[in-house]
Amino acid sequence: MSAHWIEARRAAREQQDYRALVALIPYARFLGMEAATHEGRLQLRLPFRDSLVGNPRRRAWHGGVTAAFMENTALLQLLLQLDENRMPKSIDFAIDYLLSGRPEALYADCSVSRLGSRVAQAVVRCWQSDASQPIAIARGHFMLSSSE
Repeated sequence: MSAHWIEARRAAREQQDYRALVALIPYARFLGMEAATHEGRLQLRLPFRDSLVGNPRRRAWHGGVTAAFMENTALLQLLLQLDENRMPKSIDFAIDYLLSGRPEALYADCSVSRLGSRVAQAVVRCWQSDASQPIAIARGHFMLSSSE
């Protein structure tokens, strides 16, 4: 693991400064994801931008952007929680879209529901103004280490 990874994880854990951790994932950087702690848990935010709209008539979030935001939320949670030497790799990621995303910020959090020596299962919730009304829920499996 490079010094960048170690320092980013240390800052995130000790100072709750997640910027360097988000910067480790190029697509998370590109999307403009922001991370903070809410009620002791990592919570991600994705500010709304017109360039991320999937349906211009409805000004709804693009489903692929929503899914990418949620998958990156899981990756960030795993990076923060584990002492891995590599970036976790997605094995599968299943998402249930429950509501259309309105033109406002998205929020997400992640629970690691199963943690093995090589594979983790994570559940991600995504919502907008009300955390009790998710717009999407996802489940993913991630490879934590290789068999090398």
